[in-house]
Amino acid sequence: MQKKEKIIEQFKIKSKPNYIIQKNENKLFEYAFKNKIPLILKGPTGCGKTRFIEYMAYKLKLPLVTVSCHEDLTASDLIGRYLFINDETIWEDGPLTLAVRYGGICYLDEIVEARKDTTVIIHSLTDDRRMLFIDKTQEVIKAHPDFLLVISYNPGYQNIMKELKESTKQRFASINFSYPEKEIEINIIQSESQIDRGNAEKLTLIGEKIRNLKGFGLNEGVSTRLLVYAARLMKTGLSPYDAISISIINTLTDDEELKKAIEEIILMFYEK
Repeated sequence: MQKKEKIIEQFKIKSKPNYIIQKNENKLFEYAFKNKIPLILKGPTGCGKTRFIEYMAYKLKLPLVTVSCHEDLTASDLIGRYLFINDETIWEDGPLTLAVRYGGICYLDEIVEARKDTTVIIHSLTDDRRMLFIDKTQEVIKAHPDFLLVISYNPGYQNIMKELKESTKQRFASINFSYPEKEIEINIIQSESQIDRGNAEKLTLIGEKIRNLKGFGLNEGVSTRLLVYAARLMKTGLSPYDAISISIINTLTDDEELKKAIEEIILMFYEK
């Protein structure tokens, strides 16, 4: 195995991620991979999209190259660049090129945060061509049979300035995610924190009630991730009220009225 091929092996998930199937998302993913159809994972923050993609990469025995998109992300950050090392100019593949060249999942997390001119480079990888042109090296790379492009975004954040263009969106199939159903969320909180079922159930109910505040001043409902954080803090001895305050109340909002509304929900289950 060549040195560069060994690099992609570093991106393989070594141990099975703790992910609980919610519906049939695993089956949908497998069929998309089998048919080489790129995917969009859509859903609110902290609902399990990233954990799911890790789980599927492990199950399919594929490397997972993850890129957290941001407004300063350039095409070179994805494709690669020339580096000057030991008086020699060397081409270094970027994360997207690595996955295209050697096979694996390239996961562009929160794609709408990236500059629009950057996302255009993925178009040739999301149709029947499945190829990547590197203008700096004049190389055309035909995608490896095990290459799959997956992007994610939170529809709740969509607006005129941060909208995935239709010319990009309609190159993908989509899997929708939402907050887990009650029993599944209880199981997730328990398995992630080792907290007892009674407290896991209370946290799930708290999460459900806080999510009902969305649209009444709260921009985003509480994520399962934050509920797990609260459970872990409680498990290690912090009082439930303090655990929920630092992991949920103070994180979700700086608005004093909203804080009071969330606090009232907490006090239904735990004393101050």
